[in-house]
Amino acid sequence: MKQRVGIARALAQNPDLLLVDEPTASLDPKTSRQIMRLIVEICSERNLPAIINIHDVPLAIQFMQRIIGLRGGEIVFDGAPAELNDTVLTTIYGAEDWTNMQRDHADDLESEAEASLSLDALRS
Repeated sequence: MKQRVGIARALAQNPDLLLVDEPTASLDPKTSRQIMRLIVEICSERNLPAIINIHDVPLAIQFMQRIIGLRGGEIVFDGAPAELNDTVLTTIYGAEDWTNMQRDHADDLESEAEASLSLDALRS
C-alpha cells in the first residue's frame, strides 16, 4: 500500500520524469508484479519516462525495456533485458545460480495463473 501511495503522490505532481526507488522491496511476488504492472501502465498512458532502481532481476527482465547494470558505481551493462545472461549478471552482482533464480520466477508466475483460474472457477 505504501508503494501505491508513494507512486500516486509522485504522479500528482505531474513530473516530467518518474524516479522510483525499490518499488517492490519487502513485497510478495504477486504484489510485486502488480506494482510493476501499475508503474508500466501509468507511464505508458502518460508517455512518462521512468528510472526504476530495482534489484529483482526477474521483475526487471519481465517489465523493463532497458536495463542499466552498475557495479562499484560504474556502468557494466546497458541494454535490452533479452541481452542479460549469466555472464552479464555475474559481472553486475557476482556469482549466483541465475538459471535457478529465473526458474523460480517462472514457477511463481505459473502458480499465480493457476490460483487465478481456481478462483475464477469458484466464482462461477
